[in-house]
Parts: sequence; C-alpha cells; structure tokens
Amino acid sequence: MSYFLKSKRLDIAAGIGNNVVLNTKEAEHLGIHPGDKVSLKYGKSKIVYANVDTSSRIVKSGEIGLFEKVWKRREVKNGDVATVSLEGRPLSVETLKKKMLGQACNYKEFYALIKDISDGKFSQIETTYYAASGFVAPYTDDELYYVAKAMAETGEKFNLRKKVVDKHSVGGLAGNRSTPIITSIIASLGLIMPKTSSRAITSPAGTADAMEVLCKVSFNLEDIKKIIKKTNACLVWGGGLRMAPADDKIIKVSKPLSLESYDKMIVSIMAKKVATGVDYLVIDIPVGKSCKVPTMKLANDIEQKFVSLGKKFKMKVKVVKTPAKEPIGRGIGPALESREVLRVLQQHKFRSLDLENKACMLAGTILELKGYCKKGNGMKIAKEQVKNGEAWKKLNQIIVAQKGQKDINSEEVMKEVFKYEIHAKKSGKITFVDNKNINEVCMNLGAPTDKYSGIHTHVRYGQRIKKDDKLYTMYTSNEERLKLGKMAAENNVIFVIG
Repeated sequence: MSYFLKSKRLDIAAGIGNNVVLNTKEAEHLGIHPGDKVSLKYGKSKIVYANVDTSSRIVKSGEIGLFEKVWKRREVKNGDVATVSLEGRPLSVETLKKKMLGQACNYKEFYALIKDISDGKFSQIETTYYAASGFVAPYTDDELYYVAKAMAETGEKFNLRKKVVDKHSVGGLAGNRSTPIITSIIASLGLIMPKTSSRAITSPAGTADAMEVLCKVSFNLEDIKKIIKKTNACLVWGGGLRMAPADDKIIKVSKPLSLESYDKMIVSIMAKKVATGVDYLVIDIPVGKSCKVPTMKLANDIEQKFVSLGKKFKMKVKVVKTPAKEPIGRGIGPALESREVLRVLQQHKFRSLDLENKACMLAGTILELKGYCKKGNGMKIAKEQVKNGEAWKKLNQIIVAQKGQKDINSEEVMKEVFKYEIHAKKSGKITFVDNKNINEVCMNLGAPTDKYSGIHTHVRYGQRIKKDDKLYTMYTSNEERLKLGKMAAENNVIFVIG
C-alpha cells in the first residue's frame, strides 16, 4: 500500500543512511513504526530508501520530513509530493509477530525486541502485545535464557567483585514481607546482599513499597554501591536504575490488569539477578489455592525453569516451595507490613511468629547454599541474629544509609488514619482464607499508592471464632477510599467460616 505525503526539508544532518520523519499519530494510523524502512518515489524514476523516525512536533499530519542528506542529493523541494511505501520492518517488530503466533525465536531476535522496548522505540501498545505473548505459548528454556540475558545486557549492571547472595519471592501471597528481615540477617553476618525490588504488580505492597515507608528507595548505581560498601546490603527500588529497563516498561503495561505470565515472571526475576551479579539465589514460591502459584505441580514446573536458567548463568539456585493457606504476618499494605518487619527485628511482644520463622528459614537456606554453615544449621544461626539484636542493628544501619530515620520504633510507623472493623456474622471455624480477596479489599482502600492503606488480620486459618469476633481492621488515609473498601469487603469475603 502507498501513501501520498508532502515533503518538508529539515535542517538536520544525519550520519550513515537516509532518514525521514513522520508525524507520530499519522505513523501509528498508517501502521509505520520507528525503524521501519520506506521508499519515497518522486515522479517516475526518483526513488529514495530511508529509515523512519517519528515526531509530534517537527512535522504535521500529511507531511514527511526529509533529513538534509535526502533532500540535497535528490533535489527535493518543499511541497513535492512523495509516494511512500513500506519496504521492511525492524527485526524487533518481526520478532513480536512471531511470538504472538507462538513461534520460537533466537537470541538475536529477542535482543532486538528487548533493546527496542528498552530504548523506547516500542509504543505502550506494542509493549503490551509483547507482555501478552507469554500467554500465547510457553517459552522454551533457551528462550527464557535469551530474554533474561537480553534484558540484563541492555541495562546497567553491578560489578561488586564479591560473591553475592539473594532471595526472591515470586509473590502472590499477602503480607510475606520477609525480605528486609532476611537481608538484615544475611548482611549482619558479613555476606553481601544487594537487594533490588519491584513495586507491587498484583499485590497491595512490594518490598520497595514497604521500605519506602522507612527510608528512600530510589538511588543511582553509584550511590547504591556506597550503601553496600557501608552496610553489606541495600533495600532499594530496581526501577530507579537502568537495570533491565525493558522489564520495568513491561511491568508498567502489565500493572493495570494485575496480570503477568509465569514465564514473564521468571525472566523478570532472573534478569535482575544477572544484572546485580548474584551467585547464590534462593527462590520462595508460596503455593496455595488463592496464591499466584495455585498447585504444587505448577510450582515444580517453575522450579525446573529457575534451576535450568541458573545453570545457564552459572548461578546456584535453590527453590523453596511452601504451602500457603493464609497471609504471612498480620499486616497487609506498605506501612502495616513495615511495622510487621520492625516488630520481628525489635522482638516486640506482638510480633508475627510465622513471619519471623519463615524469614529465618529462608535466611538459613541462603547460608547453607552459600556454604557459610553446614546443612541443617542455617535457621538456628539466623534466629540467633534476630534474638541477639544484630539483625535489627543492621536494618537500622541500612535505613540510615538510605536517608531514613534512625532508631525508628515499630509502633511509630503507622500514622492516624481512618479505620473500620469487619466482624464475623456467625460462629464457626475459619476454613479458607482468600488471598485474592485480601488484595481486592486492600487495593480498593488505596494500597499500595496510599502507604497507610491496608488491613490487619485478627484471626488465623483453622481458628474457632464466635459471632461478632473481629476478623480484620481496614485502614486508609482517605475517607472516600474507606467507603470503597467497605463495598469491596461486602463483595469479597476474605475469611470463610464453616
């Protein structure tokens, strides 16, 4: 198909090759992308082949802007009509088409696609199509490796010249804010754990959201290296860096639907680990009916992919699969989860023992994987670091290094907000805790954008309760949001009473 556009001479000199500029909206309408190759025909014989750029300011609809090299050599005047035809698409677009059709791609193809996402050459619509392609057909182990490698290679990387350990949860379980506790334990023992985390995608809070209540989480690479040198660790937002930048753009388009494929999740995690130079990695997979990973069979498949990828990157990976029938900890939402973390590390009388035990178990697994201690001794060492206060000293040091308040008390974290209690409508036993409905209620209350929104649970799975007992308390900074939270609570039952 050909299009007729008026030529506009631009006072722009280009290097190698010919370049033309189309109006951004018109290019989208014509189905032409930045990087596409087009031919321009003037009269019967004057033909120019050029690469397309787009702009919303340089040229108007109905115009095609010509770089100096084009109009000088071809003696094109302002207003000359060009017959424009699409000659070829960039490799990235062809790769996207292949993935949408469920076809296999090689490293060169994935690198071109990921680089164009990273460099902003893909529109949000095209990036969304790529994010959705993970649901069309599963990626092979080689493809997962290609994409993770390309994501890491197209962004910044750590080079700490030391052995690095890390832990990552696949998410999907409310609460479960074990990462700051684990990082503090590990760093207090002299190991290096540069923890970069995402913000929440499908939950009321991510580690970065919770830590942002206590300190800054956005730093450049050089500042992060200084924090690590001072404390052996960091707890920062990975999106503040150009570390696997394509992944952050894919996360952005995935967030509105609260949806990401398992392959996308695996690649996202491993790309960041490669970029941070991780040598030993523990993956936490909570498994439960209303979790992100609902069955042990699926968890086993995901484990195989993580371990396989780890081998390709020469990274030692251990996957821990834990049955999850309810949230870990009682607070769900950024500030409420931060309070849970501090209560554990400060050994508060109301601390969540399940959160403490899980964090110590995972920290112990890291210690054993790294060879810091004999198998079976890791959890005991981790627990001692919590009990003797060394882990809290380390988190306090990290918070201060990240511009936070020194010696903050767990009970100072939450501020005065609107509250509302949900009570049991009948007596009985808690037979099911719906994790997805917890997310619905918390996000209607404003989490994670409102750091002080969320819920605090008062009952546990398997507990016997009486009519009118408190089930959970809702929190939010906004009175209108509280109304929405109440509506969400009516339509999304969290605690099923049998």
